[in-house]
Amino acid sequence: MGTMLDRADVMKDTALQPRYAQRSINLNLGNFVWSPVIHSTRISASYKTQQLDMGSSQRQLALPMLLLLALAGTALSGVKEVHNVLELTGRAVNKLRFSTDVATDKYTPPEEMDPQYWYNIADEEITKRLQLPQPNAQKAKNIIMFLGDGMPLSTVAAARILKGQRQGNTGEESSLSFERFPYTGLSRTYCTNAQVPDSACTATAYLCGVKTNIVNIGVSAAVEYNNCTASQDPANRLTSIAEWAQDAGKSTGIVTTTTLTHASPSGAYAKTANRMWQSDTDVTSYGEDASTCIDMATQLVTQTPGKNFDVMFGGGMGKFLPNTIVDPHGNPGERSDGVNLLSRWQARHDGGVLVTNRDQLLKLNVSAVSSVIGLFQTELMNFHLEADETYQPTLSELTEVTINKLSQNENGYFAFIEGGLIDYGNHYTKAGYALDEALEFEKAIQLARDMTNIEDTLIVVTADHGHAVSIAGYPGRGTPILGINQHDTDINGVKYSVLNYAAGPNQYLDETGQRIALDDILGSDDAITPSYIPKDQGVHSGEDVGIFASGPQSHLFTGIMQQSTIPHLMAYAACIGSGKQVCDN
Repeated sequence: MGTMLDRADVMKDTALQPRYAQRSINLNLGNFVWSPVIHSTRISASYKTQQLDMGSSQRQLALPMLLLLALAGTALSGVKEVHNVLELTGRAVNKLRFSTDVATDKYTPPEEMDPQYWYNIADEEITKRLQLPQPNAQKAKNIIMFLGDGMPLSTVAAARILKGQRQGNTGEESSLSFERFPYTGLSRTYCTNAQVPDSACTATAYLCGVKTNIVNIGVSAAVEYNNCTASQDPANRLTSIAEWAQDAGKSTGIVTTTTLTHASPSGAYAKTANRMWQSDTDVTSYGEDASTCIDMATQLVTQTPGKNFDVMFGGGMGKFLPNTIVDPHGNPGERSDGVNLLSRWQARHDGGVLVTNRDQLLKLNVSAVSSVIGLFQTELMNFHLEADETYQPTLSELTEVTINKLSQNENGYFAFIEGGLIDYGNHYTKAGYALDEALEFEKAIQLARDMTNIEDTLIVVTADHGHAVSIAGYPGRGTPILGINQHDTDINGVKYSVLNYAAGPNQYLDETGQRIALDDILGSDDAITPSYIPKDQGVHSGEDVGIFASGPQSHLFTGIMQQSTIPHLMAYAACIGSGKQVCDN
C-alpha cells in the first residue's frame, strides 16, 4: 500500500506558487504529474494528469498542499454498498445483503433473448404515438436524461410533501420541479428474467433500448449471469444512446452521486455479465480471469463509447487506481493489476483534467479543457445530509458544470444525470435520507431546465425501479411526512408511522412481538423507518415508475410504455440511432 509524502516534502518540491497553465508541478504522484489549469487571474484547483511510466509498485501518490489541507480529516465515504450479487441471482437462502444471486434459477422467455424483439416493440410503441395528433415537429438538439434511482411514485409524493413542509406549509399542495413538466407517462420496469428488477437490467433498458437479465449491463438476455464469454460475443453486445449520440457528432457525459462504475451510469458504456465486475479485483473475486474478462472501469477508459465521454462525474476513484497508490481522499486504490487507469485516461485526452473536490470543480474553466473526469470520493459519494458541503459538490453543481461543458458543441449533446442515493436511502429504510436526495435531484432538474432552451433541449426524468415504501393510514393534512400518523392506531391502540417499508431492519417490536410507540423515535432525517418483514435492508418493488418530459417531442412520453422504449423515443426526437426519427418527416 502506498503512502503520501509528508507536508515538508511537498512544500520543498513546489511551494505551490502561481504559474502558467502549461507548467507542471512535477511531483512524484505515482504515475501522475499534476498541472494547474489557469483561467482569468486565478489558479484552478483542478489538476491535469499525464501518464508516466507504469513501473515500481512502491510509487506513492503525493498531494499538492492545497489538496492536503482540503483533505484534512476526510474519511472513506460513509455510504456503503448494499447490492449483493448472490441475492440478485437467487442463490442465497439467507440473504444478508442485496446480492447478485437473484440472477440465477430464473426463467427468461426465449424470444426476449433477441435484441430485435425489443427494437420491434419500441417501433410499435413509437408508431402508435405518431398516429395521434402531433403538436410539433421540433428536433431536439440536446437530450438530458435524469434518472432517480430507486424513486417510486410514493417517494416522489413524499418528497413533494417534505418540500412543502420544509417551507412551512402543510406540504401536500407542493410540487417538484419535474412534476410541472407538461407530459407524463409510466414505465414498465420488469426485466427479462425478473418481475422486480435491479439497476443493471433497467439501465440496459433505458439506455440501450433492450431488456436483459437481472445483473446484466449492455448485453442481451442471451447472456447468463457471470458468463463472460457470452458477454464478449458481438451478437450479444448492445449499443447505448450515448454511442448513438457520439456517432451523430454530439458531446456526451455521465453524472452520478454513486460511482462511475455503478450499475446506472454503466448502462451508457459497459458490457458485462455481472454488474459487480467494476475493477480487475472484482472480476477475480468472482472466479474470472481479469486479463481476458475486461472490468467496467477499464471499459470506461479504453473502449467506445466510454473513452469518448467529455464529462464523467461521480464517486468510485478506487476502481481506477492500483492498490499501491493512495488517492486524494486518503484511501488506497482497489486494482490488483498495477494499472493506473487515470493515467491512461490522461494519455488519451490531451487537455483533459481530473478534479476531486468541490473547489476544483467550481474553479474549472470548461472552455480551457478538452474533457473532464471528476471523482469526488473513493467509493460512493456521501448523502447530501452527511456530506461536507465545502468538499463534495452537490448534484446541482455537477449538473451546471456538465451543461456548460457539453453545450460548447454546436451539434448538441446527450447527458445522463443520476440521483443515485435516493435508492440507498430507501435501502437503508431511512426515508428522510431518500427524500432529501430526491429534493436535491429535483433542484438539479430545475437548474437544467432554467439553463437550457425548451425549444431545442429535451429533458426526460424517470426512475429505474421502485422501492417498497408506502404512505398510508389516513393521516390528516399537514401531518409530518417523516413522523407519526396521529389520526389512526393499530388494533392495540398504538399509533404508527406515516411512511412504512415492506422489508427492513427495524419492526419496532417489544419482547412479546407487539409494536412499540414511536413518538420519540421517528421525526428526524436519519431515523430508521418501520418495516414489516425483518431484513437487513429495504428491497426494490416492481410497480411502474413515472416518466416526466419537457422539450421537443416530449408529447411522445405519455401513456404506459416498456422501459426499453425510452431511449428509442429520445433518439427519435434527436434524429440519432437507427430507428424512426422525427427528421424522417
